[in-house]
Amino acid sequence: MCKCSGCGVKLQNTLEKDLGYTKNINNKLCERCFRIRNYNEYKYVIKNNNDYINILKNINNTNDLVVLVVDLFNISKNIMNISKYIKNNILLVLTKRDILPKSCYDEKLKKYFENYNINIVDKVIISSKKNYNFDELYNKINEYKTSDKVYVVGFTNSGKSTMINKIIYNYSDNDIKITTSNLPSTTIDSIEVSVNNNLTLIDTPGLIDDNDITNYINESTLKKIIPTSEIRPVTYQIKGKQVLIMDDLVRLDLRDNNITIYMSNNTNIKRYYKDVTDLLNLKRHELTPDNDSDVVIQGLGFIKFAKKSNVVIHTLDNVRVFVRKNLI
Repeated sequence: MCKCSGCGVKLQNTLEKDLGYTKNINNKLCERCFRIRNYNEYKYVIKNNNDYINILKNINNTNDLVVLVVDLFNISKNIMNISKYIKNNILLVLTKRDILPKSCYDEKLKKYFENYNINIVDKVIISSKKNYNFDELYNKINEYKTSDKVYVVGFTNSGKSTMINKIIYNYSDNDIKITTSNLPSTTIDSIEVSVNNNLTLIDTPGLIDDNDITNYINESTLKKIIPTSEIRPVTYQIKGKQVLIMDDLVRLDLRDNNITIYMSNNTNIKRYYKDVTDLLNLKRHELTPDNDSDVVIQGLGFIKFAKKSNVVIHTLDNVRVFVRKNLI
């Protein structure tokens, strides 16, 4: 079976509108990957987690090392679901370090994940964009692997494929490049990439978080809210009642607090010192974050609260909003 080297889909040259289509079956890339790479044209793929859970279950039948890739900016509340299907030893890789402010301490970020009951043997923080800590990552993969095969898993857009491409570039003579994109479900099926005679990385499709805001916005808005450079946190001193509105996606009703917002620098935030009726038609959430806790709007970012207070948040339907222990 010939598979696309970019996304892992089975190649075919008969059904032009179906996945895996290529004019020449001897090509390494499907038409979809070719157009993503050369024209930045993305074709949405409707998948569900049943397709991916079977892959995770098959991993559980091995004793191979699993590299769990987690986006530091967008930590899914469902991260524990990984442990339902995988009992292998896990090397936790925290990606997109370049997105969080430089003032954050790596050790504190790693310590945060002690809150999760996952079979983690070690942790590494990396930035694929900055080539940060890749020697440490590569050495730990080789230290903990139990065979030549190492599986790479995580949620969509966590940076799995970008990380593998950087490992190939740094440590391999292989010229394979996995297709990457800011949009969900770019990798469709598992892709085996030989780094050398002693190491093969297996990139798996990303698990889908159905409650992530990226599933419910258009492509232009998606590109705006996904940060591509270091976040500049914005702090507000809230006296009395105030309303913050973020790109017509989120409304926050606040009272007497200090908050710091960690979101893309392109996010447009409007501040009102009086009652407004904007976005009241969205889904309403009432939360009571404690002091030094975060309110997370899944996929959009998080807000750090200085003290305990009540907050009302309106979001798009199906988008998860929750309180967690502060990350930063």
